[in-house]
Amino acid sequence: MSISTDSSATLTEPELSPELPMSRYDQLADQVLDGQPVSREEALAILDAPDTHVPAILAAGFKIRNRYFGRTVQMNFLMSAKSGLCPEDCSYCSQSKVSEAPVPKHNILKRDDLMKAAAQASEQGAKTYCLVISARGPSEREMKAVEEIVPEIKQKYDLDICACLGLLNKEQADRLKECGVNRVNHNLNTSETHYAEVCTTHTYADRVQTLKHVKAAGMEMCSGGIIGMDEKSDDIVSMAMDLRELGVHSIPLNFLESIDGTPFQGKSNLTPNKCLKALAMFRFVIPDKELRISGGREIHLRSLQPLGLYVANSMFVGDYLTTKGQAPDADRQMIEDLGFEITTKVE
Repeated sequence: MSISTDSSATLTEPELSPELPMSRYDQLADQVLDGQPVSREEALAILDAPDTHVPAILAAGFKIRNRYFGRTVQMNFLMSAKSGLCPEDCSYCSQSKVSEAPVPKHNILKRDDLMKAAAQASEQGAKTYCLVISARGPSEREMKAVEEIVPEIKQKYDLDICACLGLLNKEQADRLKECGVNRVNHNLNTSETHYAEVCTTHTYADRVQTLKHVKAAGMEMCSGGIIGMDEKSDDIVSMAMDLRELGVHSIPLNFLESIDGTPFQGKSNLTPNKCLKALAMFRFVIPDKELRISGGREIHLRSLQPLGLYVANSMFVGDYLTTKGQAPDADRQMIEDLGFEITTKVE
């Protein structure tokens, strides 16, 4: 698969504009539901719409969400199986080699710890247990640990398994499929054009290649990005278009937590409405795939968190890798107050 990511191309005037009636978003939703994808210009217009258009955008986006997911919400539980000690220089990450943030540092956890976390995921109503290590890619020891623990978790708990192990080669992807991993997470994070501003120790193409190995092995691809890293609107749309072309199954959308001690310390230009427009744009671009509100939702969406679920159909429950999340009881109450329901069905 070739991915066109030339965000430097000259764009035509957006089809949407603040002067057009808000009913145009509803028309776009109908267009998507009729099988006609939104264009780059239309996606940009959603992302750059005035804040006064947010209610209309969310209402239109909900029509798409409701068609494919009804009022269900999928919960994902994140487990940091190996923390710190990463040789990569991703500027947003507290675990990277260029970070001075005080984070736990440990090699991959032992079986009992991973099983205990799986039990917690099940108790909290998660559909997917996300096993994460900080690394450029998994060592042989780490691969074997995953191969041993995944069948045991799946035998005991009704959980899907998502592995986030860094860059993978074909053999490693095949081994993960063989041991029972359902999906692999490897985020594109931003556009190809902007990627060098975020990381220099590997490339955007490296990340795309890992996703291709995952797809070839027969696992689902989980890939999204981070909003708020000084990217342009066109970068965000390019990332969405690339994810659509790749055919990813699950899209986690993070909002930058500018952690002290990282190169992106103090970087923040997000508002709740900007985050909501980004979520909605992804729903319009990739209408029938799991869209997950991920890291930073508590900080940047704040009191508007519930509105994100009118277009997203998934979220993390509990804490993130090195930062705290909203209490699980608060998440469940938020979902209940919306009239939505948590689904734990493993397909």
